[in-house]
Amino acid sequence: MTTLDIRTQAERPLARNMRLLAHHELNGFGAMGEGMSVQIAKDGRRILWLAHEAAPKNFTAVDVSDPRKPSVVIQTDLPSARMRSNSLDVVGDVMAVAYQTEDYGAPEGGMELFDVSEPERPRSISFFSAAGKHSRGVHQLWFADGEFVHMSAGAEDFHPHRPMDDQIYRIVDIRNPSKPVEAGRWWLPGVAVGDSEPLPPLDYPSFRGGGFRAHNTNVYPQRPDRAYLGYLDGGALVLDISDKSRPKLICRWDNSPPYLGFTHTTLPLFSRDLLVVTDESIRNNAEDWPKLAWVLDHRNEAAPLPISTLPLPPKEVFAKRGGRFGAHNLHENQPIPTAFKSDTFVIGTFFNGGVRVYDLTDPFRPEEVAYYVPPAPKLSPTGAVQLNDVFVDERGIVYTVDRHTGGLYVLDMNI
Repeated sequence: MTTLDIRTQAERPLARNMRLLAHHELNGFGAMGEGMSVQIAKDGRRILWLAHEAAPKNFTAVDVSDPRKPSVVIQTDLPSARMRSNSLDVVGDVMAVAYQTEDYGAPEGGMELFDVSEPERPRSISFFSAAGKHSRGVHQLWFADGEFVHMSAGAEDFHPHRPMDDQIYRIVDIRNPSKPVEAGRWWLPGVAVGDSEPLPPLDYPSFRGGGFRAHNTNVYPQRPDRAYLGYLDGGALVLDISDKSRPKLICRWDNSPPYLGFTHTTLPLFSRDLLVVTDESIRNNAEDWPKLAWVLDHRNEAAPLPISTLPLPPKEVFAKRGGRFGAHNLHENQPIPTAFKSDTFVIGTFFNGGVRVYDLTDPFRPEEVAYYVPPAPKLSPTGAVQLNDVFVDERGIVYTVDRHTGGLYVLDMNI
């Protein structure tokens, strides 16, 4: 098959046991990030909140009460062109939004809390600054219990040896949302100036974007004393946060080398004693292949053991389809009433590989049971879809977004 044939295929949808209910280009601002959350408004409307990958937009609210007829409620603008929101979460009527800047030291880096009790009129409650000389603000956050925000962020007083080791794990107490305060922090020993431990060497220094820094920072009510981190080139980590002021490392699983790092998400499946861990693809045309989703046996909390990977479609079909191909985000079983939760089915986005659903009934042999790959969006710079994130609501409706121009896709799944 020629590259031309593969690019032509990218213009057609691919589907198995998933059906497109609606597609919304979000008023021409369809470059979407990694923040998705569903709120039930006081008037009963179902509001999907979305973070944007890049300026000028900050966040978008979409009424998805009828999943076949999504409609934009509001879109807001960022305070600066050289920043992005990228990540958000909603609990009740409070939304936390991450602000990451392009430039180190920019004052906009941090987290803003909003009152979204009236979705048409989000009202700022407070701003928590994560700005500093060596900081780009907040990349990702996790807000699920209404009390604490867990984030990957820089800090005014954090000084890494290398610029790209700038994001650490921070816990912010927002029980008084008008005055958020740091409750604790942790970083991989050795990365900060002044650490007694040696600086860990970069596995692949020629790969732009790598580093020992926090990414996803998940905490669940099943184990509120644990934080499950993806730490990019540091691998998958589990921390003891029973004392939030002093997190402690319980285990670290790292597959790089020989694999190419950039561990993104660590998802616990509590009833199964499993972890699902994704390594994000960050290069076009599968130049960093393979970027996989791993299944780990976590019965021994101190020593997770890989037992399988989620099967992906053939590299030769998707590598030249356009843009990135490989693992990225998972639906993370968010502990909120509007989120689908399962310890058997895992749903993830794989850039030009679309959104895919896996059955882990037998964790040694995961089975792909559904997928949807949209056609290339209009004006896509890569010539193919780049599905970036996924959220599944408690009704089983799947929401997924494109990284560049495609906006929102609403799907149902038959599993």
